[in-house]
Order: sequence, then structure tokens, then C-alpha cells
Amino acid sequence: MTNDGLGVAAETVDHVLAALADPTRRRLLDLLAAHGQATATTLAEGLPVSRQAVVKHLAVLDSAGLVSGGRVGREVRYAVRPAALDATARWMAALATDWDRRLATIRRVAEAAERESR
Repeated sequence: MTNDGLGVAAETVDHVLAALADPTRRRLLDLLAAHGQATATTLAEGLPVSRQAVVKHLAVLDSAGLVSGGRVGREVRYAVRPAALDATARWMAALATDWDRRLATIRRVAEAAERESR
């Protein structure tokens, strides 16, 4: 597993971003965040897709480390697991900071060149 230098595995970020690329999966995360825990059946009630489609989307989210499912009797209840999302947010913030630093350098060089040309 490749590390990005921030303690975040590149594979984790890749899986999270791929999982979040789908609007239905983002909606599932929103619903789970609002409910705390929910079954696939309950989640399907709030979406224009079948229960089986919800189960498939939850499997992708689970594989990315974004949700976990736990059996309670005959039901599987899903809940948000924030660690992978937090790690991805930290990676994105570090990336933004790096680009801000690069752009500030370009700006300083451009402003210095403009002052010299006067």
C-alpha cells in the first residue's frame, strides 16, 4: 500500500473517492448520518432504487471503509464509519495547502517580474 506522506494510504483515498463518485452512495451516507443506523430496507424507502440496489451500493461503501454492517437478529444494520472519510478529507486539505503554496510562489514571481519591468 502506497502512503501519501501524510499517513494516509493512497488506496484508501482511491476507494473513498470512487465510492463517493456515485450520487446514490452519497445519498446513502447522508441518510445513515441522519439516522445513525438503518437497514437496507429502511434506506431503500428514501431512495428511487430497489433494496437490492441499495445493498450493492452499501457493499461498495463498506469496501471503501465508509460504512459497516452489523447483524442484529435477522437484520443487518448499517452505520457510517468516519475514519476513511476523515483520512480523505485530511489528504484533500493537505493537497489544497500544497497548491496554495505553489500558487503563492507563482504570484510572487509574477509580481517581482512586473516590478522589474517598470
